[in-house]
Amino acid sequence: MTEKLQKVLANVGFGSRRTMEGWIEAGRVMVNGQVATIGDRVGIEDKIVVDGKAIMQVSQKHRHLLYNKPTGQICTRDDPEGRPTVFNRLPKLNNQRWISVGRLDFNTSGLLLLTTDGELANRLMHPRNNIDREYAARVLGDVSDEQLQALTDGVLLEDGVAKFSDIRKGRDESGANQWYYVALTEGRNREVRRLFESQGLTVSRLKRVRFGSFFIPAAVKSGRYSEILGKDEQDLYVLGGLTPPPMTQPRKGRSNR
Repeated sequence: MTEKLQKVLANVGFGSRRTMEGWIEAGRVMVNGQVATIGDRVGIEDKIVVDGKAIMQVSQKHRHLLYNKPTGQICTRDDPEGRPTVFNRLPKLNNQRWISVGRLDFNTSGLLLLTTDGELANRLMHPRNNIDREYAARVLGDVSDEQLQALTDGVLLEDGVAKFSDIRKGRDESGANQWYYVALTEGRNREVRRLFESQGLTVSRLKRVRFGSFFIPAAVKSGRYSEILGKDEQDLYVLGGLTPPPMTQPRKGRSNR
């Protein structure tokens, strides 16, 4: 049995099928010693090399995590500054790799989804799917109704127009800080902070509390993760617009709560 090369590469966790097609066209992939081309199909016996490194085809089931990221961690695997990375806190994998569904910056905490399924990760991140990301933002200073209106109408940032799809006042806090719950349907770099900064406001704390239909369970404390299984796994694929896999029943030992 053979499958399209780009699908096999996506299943290993390198990225989406579309991204893998680009890698193939760029000559980064070889099959059995020959430069691969779009349309190639491979079986389990074929030798695949990506950027000079042989990969092992895997047939094991994909895995997915919900991680409660603390501040002080980055969402990339390596950092020239030597800062801690979220990937050091995750379960080890054999012949698969964790893919972060978007990123949270060093000073942002909260909900981070990770998966070994490159196609699913791409679908969940793509702006066309309009998946809500909700954040709790502690804002320094008074926020006027005019500023809130501007943030929902749209603000021109250096990388285009951005806006919140929803803003709700959060709990009151003594002093100069006020909490707001804001939602948006894309994940540009530092977008929440930059939107408030466009109104002369500073975000002193930022936490992602929701991604689509997924919230942080109370049992998953900061720095901990929980494996997504059963109906939650199926809901994750539906959120990405993909056909869900067969139901997997929750198993013990799949979190570090």
